[in-house]
Amino acid sequence: MELIMTEQRKKIHPHKFTLWIAIGSITMMFAGLTSAYIIKRNQPNWLEFDLPVIFWYSTAAIIASSVTLWLAGRYFRESDMAKYRRMLVITFFLGILFVTLQVIGFIQLWNLGITLTKNVSVSFLYPIVGLHAIHVIGGIIALMIMFLKAFSRRQKIYSAVPIEMMSTYWHFVDLLWIYLLFFLMMIR
Repeated sequence: MELIMTEQRKKIHPHKFTLWIAIGSITMMFAGLTSAYIIKRNQPNWLEFDLPVIFWYSTAAIIASSVTLWLAGRYFRESDMAKYRRMLVITFFLGILFVTLQVIGFIQLWNLGITLTKNVSVSFLYPIVGLHAIHVIGGIIALMIMFLKAFSRRQKIYSAVPIEMMSTYWHFVDLLWIYLLFFLMMIR
């Protein structure tokens, strides 16, 4: 019996496996986009521009949200549901703050005349960051579902798999944004 339990512990949960496949696919997509960006920047009409400072504030928001989600997972494993719920709420609102700051940053770029039709360099910027925003919004929707389940009186949460998967995905999206920010700041 103990051998069977040991074998089961070695197996990865099917949902976690699927998540890792998705993360690998997303990584490849962004690797391709950023590689194309590097190749295209050698064109003579490449437009260089500075990103608004507000993107650094959005970075602080998403890093803080990763910390609060990590704490939520810790409190969940400790069965401290009040703190778990509180950290989920904070993570959710930090995710909303991140998206809001990103939108403000792109409005600032747009007002400076850095629009999609301006130049090929800008035509890369908006899709790359826009795809990241879609992944963040997907994470916010997943956070909202976890939030609703955490506060539901009918639903009792016993499995740590959803919080572990959410943490993995959210930390990935966080690291992806940090990579994109430094990429866009350094490779202009």
